[in-house]
Amino acid sequence: MTAYPAWTPASRAGIVPLHPYGFGAILGRSFVALRHNPRVLLGFALIVQTLAYLIVSAALAGVAIASFARLDTLVEGTDEFDAVMTGSIALTAVAALVLGALAGTLSVLVQGVVVAEVASAVVAEKPTLRDAWRRVRPVFLRLIGYALLTLLAATVVLAVLGGIAVLLGLVLLPLGILTGVLFALGLIPLYLWLATKLFLVPSAMILEGIGIRRAIVRSWVLTRRRFWPTLGVIVIISLAFGAIGQVISLPLGLLSGGISTIVSPTGADDTGALIAFIVVQLIGQVGILLVQCVAVVVQATSAVLVYVDARMRVEGLDHDLAVYVEARDAGASDLPDPYRVGAGRAVDPRAAAMPGSPAAEAAPRAGTWAAPAWPAPRVPPVPAAPPEPTAWTAPGSPPSAS
Repeated sequence: MTAYPAWTPASRAGIVPLHPYGFGAILGRSFVALRHNPRVLLGFALIVQTLAYLIVSAALAGVAIASFARLDTLVEGTDEFDAVMTGSIALTAVAALVLGALAGTLSVLVQGVVVAEVASAVVAEKPTLRDAWRRVRPVFLRLIGYALLTLLAATVVLAVLGGIAVLLGLVLLPLGILTGVLFALGLIPLYLWLATKLFLVPSAMILEGIGIRRAIVRSWVLTRRRFWPTLGVIVIISLAFGAIGQVISLPLGLLSGGISTIVSPTGADDTGALIAFIVVQLIGQVGILLVQCVAVVVQATSAVLVYVDARMRVEGLDHDLAVYVEARDAGASDLPDPYRVGAGRAVDPRAAAMPGSPAAEAAPRAGTWAAPAWPAPRVPPVPAAPPEPTAWTAPGSPPSAS
C-alpha cells in the first residue's frame, strides 16, 4: 500500500507579504494594520494618550493658577506687577515643557507596544497586550533615554541658534530677523534628513534588543538605500494627519464662536453661553485626541513596515520569516526570534530581488545552506567514425571502376 504524506494547510498570511514590498504597500498597510488588533493598537493608545492629556492639563492648570494668583494682590501697571507677570509666564512655559516631556514617555510606551504588535502581525500572530509588553519591557528605559536624548539635542540646537539670532538682533534688528529666517529655513531639511535616518531606531531597539548607539547605527545603515521612500512615508503621513486635525479644529472653533453669539446675542455674561463654549471645546479636544492617537499608531506601524522591508532587501529577512512561519504552522515550538536570527548580516543586493527572479534563485542568501559547487561531470570524447569498409568482389569478377 502506497503511503502518501499528510496534507498540511497553507501558512496564514500576515499583514504584508513575506517578500520585499514597495512604497504604496507601506502606506496602505500602515492604515490597514489598525483593523488587525484594534484592542491593543487603538484601544491602548487612546487610553494612554487620554491619561497623559488629563494629567498634563491638570498639572499645567495648577501651576498657572498658583503662579498668576499673586497678581490679584498687586496693582496693575507697577514694576512689581510686571515682574510677577513675566515670572509667571516663564514658570508656566517651563512647566509646560517639562510636563510635555514627561507625557512623551507615555507616547514612547504606545510606540513600543505598536512596534511589538505589528512585528507579530507580519508573521500572522495576534499577541495580547501582555505579550507585546513582554517584548518591550527589556528596552523600555532605553526607549525613554533615546526620546530624552533627541529632545535634549533639539533644545540645545534651538537655544544656540535662537541665541545667535537674538544677539545679532540686538546689534542690528534687520540682521537678526534675517538670520532667524535663514536658520528656520535651514532647520527644515536638516530635520527631515535626521528624522528619516533615525526613523527605524525604536524598531531596531525593540525587535533586536540592542542599545541606543547600535540602534542608531542600524537605522542609519538600513535607510541608506531606502532614504526617499522612508522620507515620503514620513511626510505624507504627517501632512495627512495635520490636515485632518485642521479639518476638525477649524470648524469647531467657528462653531464655538457662533454658539456664543446665538446663546448670548447681546454679549452679556451668560452661564448658558459659557457651558456651550466649554462643550464645543471638549468635543474638539476629543476629536483632536483621537486623531493624535491614530497618528501615533500609523506612524509607528509605518516605521516597522519600513524596517521589515529594508531588512528583507539587505539581510534576507523574508527568508527567516518564511522559515519561522512554516515551522510554527508545522507544530514546532521554542523557535528562535526570526527578527534576531540574521540581524546585521549582508546579502548581495543582486540576490535580494523579488521571488522567482533569476537573481533570487541563483544567489543563496547569507546564513542559509547552499548546495556545494560540485565540478561538472566530464563529457567522454566522441569516438571517431570507423573507417569505411572495403568493397568485396567475387573472384573472377572484373575490377570495379573507382
